[in-house]
Formats: sequence, C-alpha cells, structure tokens
Amino acid sequence: MEPFYYQHLEKSEQTVYHAIKTGLTALEDHFLVPYADPARISMIFFLVRLDCPEIFYAVTFKLRKWPQSDNLEILPEYLFDKKTIRQQQKAMSARVEKLARAVSTKTELEKELYIHDFICENIHYDKLKKSYSHEIIGPLGHGVGVCEGIAKSVKVLCDALGIWCIIVISEANPEKKIKYRHAWNIVKIGKTYYHLDATFDLSLSKTLTRHDYFNLSDDAIFRDHEPIMTDHVPCTDGSHFYYLEKKLSFTKQEEVKKRAAQAAKKKKPFLFHWRGGYLTREILKELLIGIEEAAKEKGKQAKVSLNWMQAVLCVEFEDMDEAVAVPMQNSDDVDNVEIEQANEGELL
Repeated sequence: MEPFYYQHLEKSEQTVYHAIKTGLTALEDHFLVPYADPARISMIFFLVRLDCPEIFYAVTFKLRKWPQSDNLEILPEYLFDKKTIRQQQKAMSARVEKLARAVSTKTELEKELYIHDFICENIHYDKLKKSYSHEIIGPLGHGVGVCEGIAKSVKVLCDALGIWCIIVISEANPEKKIKYRHAWNIVKIGKTYYHLDATFDLSLSKTLTRHDYFNLSDDAIFRDHEPIMTDHVPCTDGSHFYYLEKKLSFTKQEEVKKRAAQAAKKKKPFLFHWRGGYLTREILKELLIGIEEAAKEKGKQAKVSLNWMQAVLCVEFEDMDEAVAVPMQNSDDVDNVEIEQANEGELL
C-alpha cells in the first residue's frame, strides 16, 4: 500500500516526494527535484518523514537554484555522519524487530496495547528537547522523546506489526497558551479508526500506566486537542476505548462506590472513566464523597487525581494515619508537549 500522505498529494508533488525519499534513503549529499514553491517542498519533505519514520537522520535541508534549470537541488542536512547513520539504522532495525517479535502472534488490539504500554513504561519525556528526541532514535535508542519522536516510534512499531497507522499534527494555539504543535497517531483496528496519543498517557503515567487516550473518537480527542492540520481520516467510533473495553467505564455512582470499596480492600489503585453524563462539578463532588466513604469503611483514605476533559479519575488508597486530604489534579497538569515548526527550505 502506498504511504498515506503520498496518496494525498497531487501527481506533480508525488514526483517531488519520490525524489526526496529516494535521495534521503540513499544518503545522498545532494539531489534534484522538479521546481516547486520552496514552502511546498518543505511541507513534502516533512510529510516524507511522517510516512517514513525510519528516515530519522534528515531533519532539514537547503535549496539551490541553478540558472536556466527546471529543477531545484536539495542539500539535506544529516544529524550524523553516514557511517554513524548506517550503524544506527542497523540498531533501530534490530530494536524494532525484537520488540515486534514479542507480540507477532497477538491480535491487532493486543499489539496496539503492547506498543502503547511499552512507550508509557519505558520512555521518559525529554524536557530538554534534544534533536534526536524528535526521531525514533530518541525513544527507541535512548529511552527519551517528545511527542514527535514518540508518535514516530508508535508508527514504526505499528508498521512492523502490520497495524495501519499514521502520524497526525495539530497546530499551536497561542490564545490557549498552547505554544507548539502536537503529534499523535491514528490507528486502524479491524475496520475502525481511532486516535492514540501515547505522549499524553505517558505524561499522566506517574505511578501506574494510564490509558486515557487509548482509542478515542474525534469527539473525545478534540476535548483537549487542537484541530489536525494534516490530512487524516475521521474517527467516529469509540467502542474500543480502553476503559470501556476493560469494563471500567461507569454510569452509576453506586457502582463507582462499590468498585472503590473493592479496590480499597485489596489495596489496589482504582482507575475509571465516568460516562454517566457530563462530568459537572456537582457530579464530581458526589463521586468523591462516595469514594471517600468507601475508603473509610476499609480504614483507608483516598487520594484522587482527575483528567477532567476525558472524565477519568485515578484513585489511590492510603492508611488513615499516612494519608492527607483528597487532592486533585486537573487535566491542565498534563505536560505541554510539542513538535517544532516544520523546517522551511532556504534558497541559496
């Protein structure tokens, strides 16, 4: 199957795409592409790297125009020397193959969950934003990444396991104090498309692995994500949302209290999704009262964190003499994750 973003380009742009992909794959120092607007070439360069995250070593380029020529010359700027790139390519291939082999016989949903949990349990968000953290060698080679590198790592693992997957990008929104673009994935499980944001779940996974952004619909993801700027497919179904699949999505307050009591007795965290109507402050207060009552019945006190926009609550239980008042974390506490602006080619 042809790469997703390649399919959405005009024929003339597909020629540019092919020339860029071929040149970068061959580690060429320079190569020609048909003349086009430099800004558009920059976008195609960016899309090649979204379709092909294995091209992790080329992050920007310069353009040169020769007199009386119908072509432009691209001079890619590589992150490393060619010998190092080839060594890293072998290391990345071996790493991806090893990770994929562990679940090669599982279902698509099981494979997706494995990839998601691998990211949340093994990768640290790189607040220093090293250049390689935007590529697969950050998460898969150094155990650190930002949203771009994490989304690329999810895609390269999905590709290896035969799961349809693309990387999508949303714009920044300075009015909302969102300073950067953000990257995540859309996956296809069976015949249905879902949003998967491993970076947001990673930022929430402090003491246990979270799945607040595992297989969301458009309606759910855009509660706290900006609109997508790249081509994408609609995600209209939320039936494989993690907490729904695991029967941890509740509509009745008494069921929440009952399950909280069971978790307190077993001294286990209680992570659940509320879908009994919009999570208003009044409903939240009633849920918290029920949770705290259930905890006290078992000699515990509840510590609660809240992802308000996705209506997910995480409850941990502590002994009465060790616990403090019930604290809450708003979803605004999610790390401000970002993707750098696409590099634009420079005419020399």
